[in-house]
Amino acid sequence: MTDHLIETQADGIATLTMNRPEVRNAMSGEMMAALTEALPRLAADQAIRVVVLTGAGGAFCAGGDVKGFASDASSGSGAGNGSGGGGFNLEQRVQGLRTSMELSRWLHEMPKPTLAVIPGAAAGAGLSLALACDLRIAADTAKLTTAFSKVGLSGDYGGSYFLPYLVGAAKARELYFTADVISGQQAFDMGLVNKVAPADHLESEAQAFATHLAGLPTVAIGYMKKNLNAAQHGSLSDVMDLEAMHMIRTFMTEDHKGAAQAFVEKRAPQFEGR
Repeated sequence: MTDHLIETQADGIATLTMNRPEVRNAMSGEMMAALTEALPRLAADQAIRVVVLTGAGGAFCAGGDVKGFASDASSGSGAGNGSGGGGFNLEQRVQGLRTSMELSRWLHEMPKPTLAVIPGAAAGAGLSLALACDLRIAADTAKLTTAFSKVGLSGDYGGSYFLPYLVGAAKARELYFTADVISGQQAFDMGLVNKVAPADHLESEAQAFATHLAGLPTVAIGYMKKNLNAAQHGSLSDVMDLEAMHMIRTFMTEDHKGAAQAFVEKRAPQFEGR
């Protein structure tokens, strides 16, 4: 257990709150370990319909601990986000970081919606975690930046995979190269976040969005994610093969059968994730 990550569950919504507000929720080993444990567990929990990732104290996540990077550099250890430090060789440090980066894959691929709620700073690997989620809602005053070039780093946690898909290749390169800071409103305007809200309304609007997502047909959503993820890089034929398999599978769900009957009876469907 750690107080660097707070987990709450209510009404099918699991909320994971990164909790180091004194450093804008910069990543720590304890936080990453807690996320690594929580995400696969929540992905497998049928009672959970949506996973929300957010940060405490008015920030989302400032990414890696740059002060720690500086200390490591001065000592010659060169530690990074989950990459190990002094006493570890290059291969061990690469493997350590790569293992920690599986967090982004879980957020992207788990068979239920993931929602990043961004109240403030989202930088570096913190921004990458937000990009790994299916959907993002940000305060209009939030500050988002890739940040890496400002400290001479190339980037991690899948940001270079997700960002071009959201904003286009040229804009992604600009945001990575320059590390410009953009507001939540600017992020919305360029398609980086799905919704933007006034800072004092973010919590209520995020809760309403998560509640709506939790009411969707979870099984079908999981297969939609597989289709959409495959479509990013697969051929049309491969994607249509998946669509056919997943469509027939979802025809067999209780959610579909109930929704079809509700349509005939001209009433709203009630999805149960079965």
